[in-house]
Amino acid sequence: MPSPDNPNRNKPAIGWLGIVETLLLQVLVLLALSAAVIRYVNWSSDAARAEFTAAGKPALSGPAQQPQPSEPVQIVKGQKVCPRKV
Repeated sequence: MPSPDNPNRNKPAIGWLGIVETLLLQVLVLLALSAAVIRYVNWSSDAARAEFTAAGKPALSGPAQQPQPSEPVQIVKGQKVCPRKV
C-alpha cells in the first residue's frame, strides 16, 4: 500500500529518450520509403518515355524501302477490295 505522503512513488517515469528515438526512427523510415517511391517513379517514367519514343521510329531504315503489296489493289464500284487475311 502506497504511503499517503508520496502518492507519485508507484507511477513509472516517462522515458522521453525512448519516445524521441522512436520518433526519429519513424521519420528515417518515412524518408527512406519516400526516396524509394520517388526513385521508382522516375525510373518507370524514363522507361515509359523510352518506349514511347522508340514506338514513333519507323521499323524500316529509310523511306525508299516501303513495303510493296503482294497483289495489286483492285477497285470495284469505286471501293477498294482487299483480300481477306487468314
